[in-house]
Amino acid sequence: MVKLYNNFNIKKYHKQSIILIGNFDGVHLGHRKLFKLAQSYKKKYNLKIGVINFFPMPKMFFNKSLTNFRLSSIDQKLALLNNQGIDFIITKKFDKIFSKTKSINFIKNILSQKLNTRFIFVSNNFRFGNKREGDVNLLIQNERRFNFKVIKPKPLLVKKKIVSSSLIRSYLQKGFLKEANKLLNRNWSIEGIVQKGRQIGKKIGFPTCNIDIKDYVLAKPGVYAVKVLRKNDT
Repeated sequence: MVKLYNNFNIKKYHKQSIILIGNFDGVHLGHRKLFKLAQSYKKKYNLKIGVINFFPMPKMFFNKSLTNFRLSSIDQKLALLNNQGIDFIITKKFDKIFSKTKSINFIKNILSQKLNTRFIFVSNNFRFGNKREGDVNLLIQNERRFNFKVIKPKPLLVKKKIVSSSLIRSYLQKGFLKEANKLLNRNWSIEGIVQKGRQIGKKIGFPTCNIDIKDYVLAKPGVYAVKVLRKNDT
């Protein structure tokens, strides 16, 4: 089972691994293509696969108006990654201090000195560091200096569109659930606590279940057929 570590409490277990960096929100088909490629490197070089992600998501940290944005919660992401051949996840708290980290210092101090990373898997549009100054090219420029190799697979295309978390969010917001579910390779789902509402549905013979959706993306308002699982259901 994948192990979750908070912040960069690096242990020997993490060193000299294949590191994938990103939000991996939704763990969609595009992400799964990346994981599948990483698994081939894992097998060839006998290395562990680790994921570095951040909480809150940097985009939500800088834009406080994005109150409903995520496709999956941290717990859902962990469960989904369990099936992707991942050995460990390092979740770094994204705060004001960390946001000011220079990109070269992230490479030097975290990826090189702490993790001694062998391979780094990132998307072509990956940006990092203070004011998003770092990019894939900066990582590539420092391959020989810090003795790692950058892998940037081509994005997955479905009907000539790049599979991304942003595309899936837009599908959900437009009410295109079938299209969103296809790219997720599963039915989109949320987790939350049932809250007492005004009980209007109950009064007219159609009781409803009110869920606190927290920071999940909002699907287009409408009537949907759903399956409900309680915490202890099997």
